[in-house]
Amino acid sequence: MYEQGVIRPPSEASSLLIRVTRNCPWNQCLFCPAYKGVKFSKRAVEEVKGDIDNMADELKGYSGVKTAFLQDADSLILPVNDLVVILNHLKEKFPEIDRITTYARARTLSHKSVEDLKRLKQAGLTRIHAGMESGSAKVLQMIKKGITPHEVVNGGRNVMEAGIELSEYIMPGIAGRTLSEEHAIETAGLLNLVGPHFIRVRTFAMHPQSPMQKMVREGTFVPLTDDEIIAEIRLLVNHLDSMHSYFSCNDFSLNLLMQVDGFLDEKKEVMLNELDAFLSMTKRQRQVYTLLHYAGYSRYPLSVVNDQNVLDQVVPEIEKLERSGGEHGFDEHIRMLKTYQLPQPQTDHWC
Repeated sequence: MYEQGVIRPPSEASSLLIRVTRNCPWNQCLFCPAYKGVKFSKRAVEEVKGDIDNMADELKGYSGVKTAFLQDADSLILPVNDLVVILNHLKEKFPEIDRITTYARARTLSHKSVEDLKRLKQAGLTRIHAGMESGSAKVLQMIKKGITPHEVVNGGRNVMEAGIELSEYIMPGIAGRTLSEEHAIETAGLLNLVGPHFIRVRTFAMHPQSPMQKMVREGTFVPLTDDEIIAEIRLLVNHLDSMHSYFSCNDFSLNLLMQVDGFLDEKKEVMLNELDAFLSMTKRQRQVYTLLHYAGYSRYPLSVVNDQNVLDQVVPEIEKLERSGGEHGFDEHIRMLKTYQLPQPQTDHWC
């Protein structure tokens, strides 16, 4: 028996999941349903080591374990000495592991010294995933993220200086219409200051149970359309430096243009051209592409909108949505399709 959480990055799909904390110590972000209704706790070192031992027994004779992920939402909140013991034990039981990663909050990282982070790197920690979401202080406050732009930069630079890979997550659309431009420009500004190895795009789509639904009803938050989100991403990419950071849209199906993906110093202009190509389409062409994508056909190139056979099948469906739902019928249908792809509120489970 060993305990596992339920959240991990897509890049850790084949990793061992080592639960060192339970749930999230902050747990107040308005957009995130993942840990609502459950309490945060730290697990004892001996308990975690016991889980690792049980995993090693279960996988005895299997030589394919190369990566591991420390759960849950903010593993580095544990004392460094405890984490070093856990990492050393993990490497002892699984000597072939060559990548160990974890989530961490910017506030936690800003409180870790470079020396402490170097100790974690020496013990085997290779990558940290951090949810930045936005570089705007106004947006971070609005969504109750519980971090500041200063903490994002300070924590991120600490990680980079320690020689650990850093993956920053950003959320186009989370600012709504009022703060969209500020969100894009200030997010790019912070990313330029940090220069992370990865910039992972997580387009915002509102969960039906999100507290932000109340903000929509009160008129204090106006969600962006997909066209507006693409324009926001275009503004952000344009303000990013041509640095050796991998800008990744390809690993998240709620990103409409998953093909906007690559190292900024190699493909920034290519990505801008792809964004411009979408924005220069007619409204009907954008609707066709958007409906195809969220209906599950997410790997088509933009040129699919020039295929008459495709248009003959898709356009009548769009017209039907507009007739039945009125002016906003199409957008409402797209929101419904996106809801199906959202993470649902999670509960703990045991393996």
